[in-house]
Amino acid sequence: MTTNATTRGLKGLLSIATFGFLAFTAAPALAVDIQEVTSPGGIKAYLVEDHSNPLIAVNFAFEGGGSTQDPEGKEGLANLLTGLLDEGAGDIESADFQSKLDDLGVSMSFDASLDNFTGSFRTITDFEDDAFDLLHLALSEPRFDAEPVDRIRGQIVTGILAGRNDPEEVTSKAFRETVFAGHPYSRPTEGTPEALASVTADDLKTFRSKVFARDNLVVGVVGDITPEDLGKRLDQVFGGLSDKAELKTIPMAEPVMGKDVHVDLAVPQTNIRAAMPGIMRDDDQFFAAYLMNHILGGGSFTSWLYEEIREKRGLAYGAYSYLASYDHGAVLGIGTATRADAAPQTVDIIRKEIERMATAGPTQAELDKAKAYVKGSYAVRNLDSSLAVAQTLVGIQLDDLGIGYIDERQALIDAVTLDDVKAAAKRLLDTAPTVVTVGPAGA
Repeated sequence: MTTNATTRGLKGLLSIATFGFLAFTAAPALAVDIQEVTSPGGIKAYLVEDHSNPLIAVNFAFEGGGSTQDPEGKEGLANLLTGLLDEGAGDIESADFQSKLDDLGVSMSFDASLDNFTGSFRTITDFEDDAFDLLHLALSEPRFDAEPVDRIRGQIVTGILAGRNDPEEVTSKAFRETVFAGHPYSRPTEGTPEALASVTADDLKTFRSKVFARDNLVVGVVGDITPEDLGKRLDQVFGGLSDKAELKTIPMAEPVMGKDVHVDLAVPQTNIRAAMPGIMRDDDQFFAAYLMNHILGGGSFTSWLYEEIREKRGLAYGAYSYLASYDHGAVLGIGTATRADAAPQTVDIIRKEIERMATAGPTQAELDKAKAYVKGSYAVRNLDSSLAVAQTLVGIQLDDLGIGYIDERQALIDAVTLDDVKAAAKRLLDTAPTVVTVGPAGA
């Protein structure tokens, strides 16, 4: 999750976004025909053709190439790279490269999560030849000239320094360092000022050459393009990359449970985070755990945590929980913020709701409502624009869910029983949580 991933091509983006939205909201929910395309050079992609508008949206990921690949002492390297790929490439310097993106109405952005390095790209078909050429240059021949490197680095450092007094940022840091202590997941994706100061253009070039390869490439494409033409574009953009990525091995993380950590910060409210064991995406109990989490705190206004903390007692504006399934570990997280004197009471409520879910579990009525919501919201969250569909196609491949996943998802959810949910709750929640609080001393 970078904070500086750049998006260029302001001209024409409103029409592009409108085209993408209309193309998929006008169609019946979940009516997505996915094709697997293999280029002449052997590069694979998932494609959803849509010839109703002159738009092509591409999402791609270099699997395993996220911030966990940052060398020790150079944390933030992957994140810095996300802001520099469109700051000049080939023989085109930064200002000219960005002017070309604007003139063509191209949107190009990059991001680095813990596990993956990702990119998004949109173009109108009238300019696709030049647009795909620019994407190819950005990935294969970025310049890393001194001025843009120093400028983007400075922007990131400014954000890091500002975040040191931001309660959310401080809480996220303490949570990450406590729950994933000693693991690469504990490190800041954005880096530190000291680590970023040591990053050179050669470091950026080395990272790109090791991470950007064809064997860890995943691509999703939506829009006005045929499988044959897409095959040519895949080779045009990605064909020059190395055959095999050089990724360092990342160990599995074992989230730390049962710890209580407080960070003093002179702010009016106390931020609260709790962690419980999570569940990997390929686990047979994943959907049972997903529905359980929805009832506990993922369902916002209808969840147990929201009801007990906000509705009944007015202790916070909101409370939530989430399942985070990474490549090398998983966690169930809980969060809220309350006035400092109410923090102990709020933490006690969180503990009691965790225990209640682990021992009693939800009712059948609560499960039925959760199923209806989780099934109905999928299209809104994942299929409401061309770029969202392209991102979903990449996610399906990264999680190895199969090309028929969108059609099969509702049946997988319907198959979950109340006993399944209770079993998942006991498995994940029958332990002492780690609780992190950030706020005034003595809270």
